[in-house]
Amino acid sequence: MSETDVVTAPRPLLLDDGRPAAAAWSLDPGMLHLNHGSFGAVPLAAQQRRHELLAEMERAPVVWFPRLPARIAATRAEIARHLHVDPGDLALVPNAGAGASAVYAALAARPGADVVVTDHGYGAVTMGAERLARRWGGRVRTARVPLAADADRAYEAVMAEVDDGCALVVLDQITSATARRLPVERVGAELARRGVTLLVDGAHAPGLLAAPLDGLVCDAWFGNLHKWGCAPRGTAALVARGPLREHLYPLIDSWGAAEPFPHRFDQQGTLDATGPLAAPAALAFVADTWGWAAARRYMDELADYGARVIGAAFAGAAGPAEPVDVGAPVPGMRLVRLPDGLGRTRLAADALRDRAAAELAAEAAFTSFDGIGYLRLSAHVYNVPADYDRFAERCVPVLHAWAREARTPS
Repeated sequence: MSETDVVTAPRPLLLDDGRPAAAAWSLDPGMLHLNHGSFGAVPLAAQQRRHELLAEMERAPVVWFPRLPARIAATRAEIARHLHVDPGDLALVPNAGAGASAVYAALAARPGADVVVTDHGYGAVTMGAERLARRWGGRVRTARVPLAADADRAYEAVMAEVDDGCALVVLDQITSATARRLPVERVGAELARRGVTLLVDGAHAPGLLAAPLDGLVCDAWFGNLHKWGCAPRGTAALVARGPLREHLYPLIDSWGAAEPFPHRFDQQGTLDATGPLAAPAALAFVADTWGWAAARRYMDELADYGARVIGAAFAGAAGPAEPVDVGAPVPGMRLVRLPDGLGRTRLAADALRDRAAAELAAEAAFTSFDGIGYLRLSAHVYNVPADYDRFAERCVPVLHAWAREARTPS
């Protein structure tokens, strides 16, 4: 990289006592953690809160469980404030897949009807859509959205698959494999006019987008709090505002089944709810320490820095690589194209993830789209520019070697 191509690194965030932000997490300092977007990372404040709740539960279970629905309802209200939605529209579910499954189970049978997804969709959610289409005796139509498509072209690609035979559209707000936005607001407005159900997969949105449901018309939306929200895993929100909400039930029938939405989700037997109850501690920690707006700004600047530094390392003597154009980028996430031969399929990308963790001590997300492998960067406040410098210096040469191995005939 020449002097004119030097990328300015953002100033790392610090705790109130001057320590690095990473000191507030329990992440292994011997590893590079460049994949917050897959499973998140829980700050010590939320871990401690959960331990306290676990101890309380185990001290008196017979007291704990009858009081649990009211505590979950109070937690819902705190999470709803973070998402800028009405608490009466929000239910807590274990994860995004549980939210999608609850919606699929709630939809009335539409014999012969089709379901529209995109080629950017999250695999597990798309699999659920495929099962639903089979039950209906219909089919899944896949809208092909080019990676670099802008909002207009993406909208046209989705709507080209919607006709009178379509009963449901499943659309990602932020795509997992390709780290881009899809025009859920515009699609939602048009589908509402046509009377077609829209399910929005907002798995990555909480914490990354300030108000993910503002201006969005949809029948149901779900999002994970364990990603950018840093809540303990098992914490996700399901938001429904229209008639479908009265047909939404938790995946486990329990004594709250006769309650209206969302209260029926507050009581699900003996499930360990300490993770969701500790979620507000994670949200408050970021808010009180840096403020969510400042945190998002830092994450975005850092992801941009990382993509440029690592992209330049992959390009080598050819000069700095151009950033991957995803058409509608999102804050805090970037794609870097991998050398030919690496990560060309989902299974190959997953194998590369596992190998990088085992041999390079790097937690990184490798994804695939349209036969091309990518490194997906997803930053959080505990990351620093040196993380990406180290990956570029230490890991990129090894990945180049692995790519040469993959391209060499056996």
